Amino acid sequence: MNRKTLVLPAVAGLLTPVLAACGGSDSGSKSGDAISVGTTDRFTATSDAPAPLDPAYAYDVGTWNILRQTVQTLMTQPKGEGDPVPEAAESCSFTDSGNERYACKLREGLKFADGDKVTAADVKYSIDRARHLKADSGVATLLNTVDTVETQGDREVIFHLKTADATFPYKLSTPVAGIVNPNDYAKDKLRDGFEVDGSGPYTFKADVKDNAIVSATFTKNPSYKGSVTVNNDQVVMRTYADADAMGAAIDSGEIDVMTRSMAPAQINKLDSGSDENVDLVDMAGLEIRYLAFNTDAPTVKDKAVRQAIAQVINRGELVSKVYGTQAEPLYSLVPASLTGHSNSFFNKYGDPSAAKARNLLTKAGITTPVKLTLHYTTDHYGSATKQEFQILQKQLNASGLFAVSIQGHPWETFRPAEMKGKYDVYGMGWFPDFPDADNFVAPFLDKGNFLGSPYSNSTIQRSLIPQSRREADRLNASKTLTQIQDIVAEDVPVIPLWQGKQYVAARDNITGVSYALNSSSTLQLWELGRGVSG
Repeated sequence: MNRKTLVLPAVAGLLTPVLAACGGSDSGSKSGDAISVGTTDRFTATSDAPAPLDPAYAYDVGTWNILRQTVQTLMTQPKGEGDPVPEAAESCSFTDSGNERYACKLREGLKFADGDKVTAADVKYSIDRARHLKADSGVATLLNTVDTVETQGDREVIFHLKTADATFPYKLSTPVAGIVNPNDYAKDKLRDGFEVDGSGPYTFKADVKDNAIVSATFTKNPSYKGSVTVNNDQVVMRTYADADAMGAAIDSGEIDVMTRSMAPAQINKLDSGSDENVDLVDMAGLEIRYLAFNTDAPTVKDKAVRQAIAQVINRGELVSKVYGTQAEPLYSLVPASLTGHSNSFFNKYGDPSAAKARNLLTKAGITTPVKLTLHYTTDHYGSATKQEFQILQKQLNASGLFAVSIQGHPWETFRPAEMKGKYDVYGMGWFPDFPDADNFVAPFLDKGNFLGSPYSNSTIQRSLIPQSRREADRLNASKTLTQIQDIVAEDVPVIPLWQGKQYVAARDNITGVSYALNSSSTLQLWELGRGVSG
C-alpha cells in the first residue's frame, strides 16, 4: 500500500489536516503525551555566532522554525497558502495608493508569555532594534525599505517606507519583525545563548549540551492571542546527527514526526509503503540549491570562469542521480512555480557543452585547467549534499577545463567562513522568507545581502528591485523580474541547481501533518495533534 499523502498548493486549503489512519501503531506515545518531532537541524552557539536565536540575528530555516512558534509577528502566512493575514495585529493595510504607508492595529489584550502587556511601543522597539543592530547575518535587509516607525496610542503602529514595497506585509510575517519584550532584549546588543521569549503560541525551553541544543520543549502559551489554533499542549523537538539516526528514532517510537532533512533513500522507502505505521506526506516546496561565488576571489573574478561552470553543469544528471523525483532542475534563482520565474540560465547556456565552455575561457584568455575547490556543508542540508558535490566535481573535471576538489565543513564553521569570503565557490540552499519572487532575488543581490557577496549591480539595486516592488499585482512585476534573472545569468554571481519538494513523515496516530510545513518550509507545530490509530 502506498502511504504517501500528496498536498498540492492549489488545493491545500481544501484538504483536511488529518492523515487517514490505517494499520496499527505498536510503539507510539500515549494520547495526551507531548508530541516528539525529530530534525537534523543543528542549533549551536559559537564565538562567531553567539546569539543564534535572537530575532535580530537568526536567518536560517532551522532557527526561524523555533522563532515562529514563540515570537509573534504582526502578520503570518496562512496554512492554506495565499496572502499574509493578521496575527498579533487585528488588522493591517496600506493606507495610501503608492504602497509607502502601512498601518496596523494590535489585537486587544495581547500579552507576552510572562504576563507583560504587548503595546505598539514594543512593536516599534523590536523593528527599530533589528534595523539598528544590522546583524552580519543580513536578516535586517528584510526591513531596509522602512524609513520610520510611528505609534499612535497603545495599539496602532504606522510604518513609513522609503520606497513602495508591495511585499512589505510578507516581511512583517518573518521572525526579524517578531515582537520582543524590551525587558528581555537589549536595544544595543544581541541576546546570546538559547533563551527565547515572546507572545507566540508556545513558550520555549532548550536542553543544551556543549553549546548546542539537544532537545527543545515547546509548551502551549495560555496567554496567546492570535490567528492560529494550537492543537496540542506540548511538543518536544529532538535533534539528530543525521537522517539515519532520525529514522531509527521514528522506527523505535522515540519520535512521532520526522521533519527536515530526510535522506532520498528514506523518502523512497517510506513512499513504497514498506512501513505500515508511518505515513509520508509530500508537499510542494520552494527550497532551492545553488552554487555561489566570491566574485572578488582571483580564481573566479573573471566572469568567463563562472560562465564556463554554468555551461558545463548538467542539472538533469545531478538531480536524477541524487534526488530522483524529489527535485527538478532549476534555471533561475526564482522557482518555476512562482509568478515571475524565467528560465534565464537555460535561455543563455542551453544544454551542457564543454566545447562552448572552452570557447568562453579561450576568448577571455583563461589558462586551463582552472583549479578550484568547491565547499559544502556536511550537516545542514542533508546527507545527500556530499554526493551532489561529488557529481559536480566529476562533471567539471570531465570537461578537461577544470581541476576541482571538494571540501565539506560543519555548518557552524561553514557559515561564518562563507560570510567572511574565505570560500571562492560554495554550495548553499535557500528556504524562502515568504513565497514571492522578490525573496529569491533581493536577499542575494541587494545591498547587505545575506551571503556577504561582493557582487553588486547598480541597475538591479537602484532600479529593477524597487520597480518590481511597486507592483501590488505581482504578475505586473514579471517583466522587471525577468530582467533581473537575465542579468544574473550573464554575470553569474550564483548558479541555480535544483528546486526540491519537501516531506514530513509521521506515525499514523498523528494528525495535522499535511499542514506541518507550508511552501516556505515554515514549521507549524500547532497543527499537530494526536488521534487514534487503528
